[in-house]
Amino acid sequence: MLKSLFIKNYALIEEISIEFERGLNIITGETGAGKSILIDALSLLLGERASTDVVRKGEEKAVVEGVFVVSGAPQPKAGQPVAEKIASLLKQNDYDASDELIVRREISAKGQSRCFVNDTPAPLSLLKEIGDALVDLHGQHDHQSLLRTETHVDFLDDFGKFGPLLEEYQKVYRELLQLCATKRELREKEQQLKEKKSLYEFQMSEIDAVSPQEKEEEQIESELKKLENAEKLFELTSQLYGMMYDGENSLHDQLGHASKQLEVLNGIDAAFSDSVGEVKSAEIIVEELSKFLHEYKEKIEFNPERLEVLRDRLGKLILLKKKYGGSLGAVIEHRKNIGEEFSLAENFESELSKITAAIQKQRSVCSERAQKLSAKRIEAVKKIEKSILASLAELGIANGKFSVHIEQKKIEPALPAGGRAKNDGEIPDDALKIGNEYFAATLHGIDNVEFYLSTNAGEDVKPLAKVASGGEVSRVMLALKSTLAQSDRVPLMIFDEIDTGVSGRIGQAVGMSLKKLAAIPQIIAITHLPQIAGLADTHFAVEKIENGKRTTTRLRKLSVEERVHEIAKLMSGAEVTEAGLKGARELMGMK
Repeated sequence: MLKSLFIKNYALIEEISIEFERGLNIITGETGAGKSILIDALSLLLGERASTDVVRKGEEKAVVEGVFVVSGAPQPKAGQPVAEKIASLLKQNDYDASDELIVRREISAKGQSRCFVNDTPAPLSLLKEIGDALVDLHGQHDHQSLLRTETHVDFLDDFGKFGPLLEEYQKVYRELLQLCATKRELREKEQQLKEKKSLYEFQMSEIDAVSPQEKEEEQIESELKKLENAEKLFELTSQLYGMMYDGENSLHDQLGHASKQLEVLNGIDAAFSDSVGEVKSAEIIVEELSKFLHEYKEKIEFNPERLEVLRDRLGKLILLKKKYGGSLGAVIEHRKNIGEEFSLAENFESELSKITAAIQKQRSVCSERAQKLSAKRIEAVKKIEKSILASLAELGIANGKFSVHIEQKKIEPALPAGGRAKNDGEIPDDALKIGNEYFAATLHGIDNVEFYLSTNAGEDVKPLAKVASGGEVSRVMLALKSTLAQSDRVPLMIFDEIDTGVSGRIGQAVGMSLKKLAAIPQIIAITHLPQIAGLADTHFAVEKIENGKRTTTRLRKLSVEERVHEIAKLMSGAEVTEAGLKGARELMGMK
């Protein structure tokens, strides 16, 4: 459950610190007072994206912090308990687990957003995972999703806990589509390959005749440089060798003479001992260098034939570079690519057969998983229908009918003249084979799921999107949420005006449903109906205050008498009458 909420410098809110309770927490307030701002702020703790627009004018940053009590969360009927799920998430991301979880978002006016979990910086993705485990937030316009039939399959899958099955199916379905895309690309390349086969053959022959190697150009240029400068190398190394070792009065002879004189000096004064060693070291260095110069000089090659061969080779490499990419690496890469294309052209039918066989195999696996998912959905239909009908009855649709229709769209493959699809070659990418028939598939499987509704006795059910009024859609959504809550046992449910389109007796029924539902998760609900507000376990009022030139929104927990007055306002308007106060007490169950 959400234990406390702290909001600072967020939109119209200067600072709010509020403690929530278990059960049904109701928030009321006049239109424009800022009720939905609270929901928007809460959504930040659930991993929603933030905008700098939310930072209160003149402030550096906005802060939203929530303290959630994780221990004692309602246990789901199936799956991992919430406390274990949160502990596992924290452990995977190297955070310490505890009975309380502190989640904080900071949004800077400069555009920076920071997230914290238990006062430790955290990625936004972790907040999203934590939010999904702890909270089900139903915004003002979410009930409109029921009017989009493509969302109905999601509700059915949530009810049946088919998430893992769906993920398994989607994985192989995406792989099937990728294989089909590869085959299409291959087909599209067929004519191009035929046309370019001769060109590729010529280019391969031209490149192979030279057979360039990686970094060969640098090696040739290095060898060429030495061959072209052979005379200069020989002359200079000979001069150096004579100066250092072999010539008259060479450096080596002079160092030997100096060494003898230093030994005489060292015999008189030990101060020259280091100098004796340094001269001997110099002698060794000169000897080594002289040896290197002599060996190098002896190896110098005067080879005009080799020089010509290298120049010819370099010319061929330069020509290849100009034609095929500007570098030897590009030439070698081009040879590799055209080699593969040529091989494909040579063995096109074989390659096509391989990928067609892979598609057949993948389609078979995908079909099997789609069929398994479909069977599970069909099994779940009666259960969800029964549960929602019971909830609708409690919400004032006593004679209602609710049904879930599942249909599959058959596909007739465009067969060739022979009347048979050759190796599934003419089967659409998104078609799956169940038995001897093909069905259209999507990422959700082969099932088209649609909710049907009738709210009047004697009337046949019709597509919910076509027959439901705004109030009925709200009640169907609440029935769905109640049904899902009983299996999910999410610790906190938030409803932003779930009472849209209802009033009077129906509003009372919606309130009773929320009250009953709040026995499982904690509920925070924004409402404008006194019938719902009167059933609150804890009641908060959102108020807009003008202080000088600034407008501020605040949230206040109401005492019992303040609740009576607030509900009376909802019933009779700004001018609260004695009759309104009496009616408010009756709604609250007070004598």
